[in-house]
Amino acid sequence: MKKSKIRETLTAYLCLSPALLLSFIFVVIPMVAVFYLSFTNWNLVDPTPKFIGWKNYVYIFKDEKFIKSIRNTLYFASVKIPLDLVLSLFIAVLLDKGIRMKKFYRISYFAPVVTPMVATALIWLWLFDPTFGPLNEILRHIGLKPLKWLYDPKWAMPSIILFSLWKGLGYDVIIFLAGLQSIPRHLIEAAYIDGANSRQAFFKITLPLLSPIVYFVVLMGIINSFKIFTQISVMTPNGGPLYSTGVMVFYIYQQAFENYRMGRAASASVVLFGMVMALTQVHKKLGGSKSIDYS
Repeated sequence: MKKSKIRETLTAYLCLSPALLLSFIFVVIPMVAVFYLSFTNWNLVDPTPKFIGWKNYVYIFKDEKFIKSIRNTLYFASVKIPLDLVLSLFIAVLLDKGIRMKKFYRISYFAPVVTPMVATALIWLWLFDPTFGPLNEILRHIGLKPLKWLYDPKWAMPSIILFSLWKGLGYDVIIFLAGLQSIPRHLIEAAYIDGANSRQAFFKITLPLLSPIVYFVVLMGIINSFKIFTQISVMTPNGGPLYSTGVMVFYIYQQAFENYRMGRAASASVVLFGMVMALTQVHKKLGGSKSIDYS
């Protein structure tokens, strides 16, 4: 019996060895290299990085841009994730009902997800144009004052959030829709028979059964919010007015490929990794990873 278990274990590791080897080469080694580079001064030209200890960490935590990038990243995540969660769940509930043209609406919401980020960002640059943009034309027609959108420190980040919300909403809608369709209908019908209305059935039956889906959506929202870069780079190339849209990944890019300070970029990357790990662990403790139980 013991020999068979050893044989099964060895067979499992043998089957996993290609994936483990690739993970070691493309994940573990780069992570170790970044951690080492965070303690060095390297500008991509010198053949060997110079070890300088904690100086990079001291520098970035004294750099106002880095501190502001942390605040901007947290601001983006704290606004986008709740909006994304509520809107995607609301739309998924509507699409789960017997409405006309259901397939058309599903495709319409998911289409922005598979559209290239740069192309959609350029289109939204035109929409946000303070002079000729359609969004300001709509505001003028309803009697509101036009906004400068991406050119205003107050509205630059909300504009990025609006675009990002539109771009990624369809993914979460599909995830929630799959969760809703996996809930047995007899549970909802039983609640109606017991006298529950639609609101009570949703909050007492549907939403608790969707808790694993909510957990996954929030977790992915945290990870994706902390790695936002492309729309910032395209729509606000310099981090926006007064660095109002400069997030952590954009700061890392600037340090590495504009200032050629790979050590500082690596130290900022380590801080970013630590923040994501900490937030995901907190989310895991608060939300828990539950499995769906229909019994």
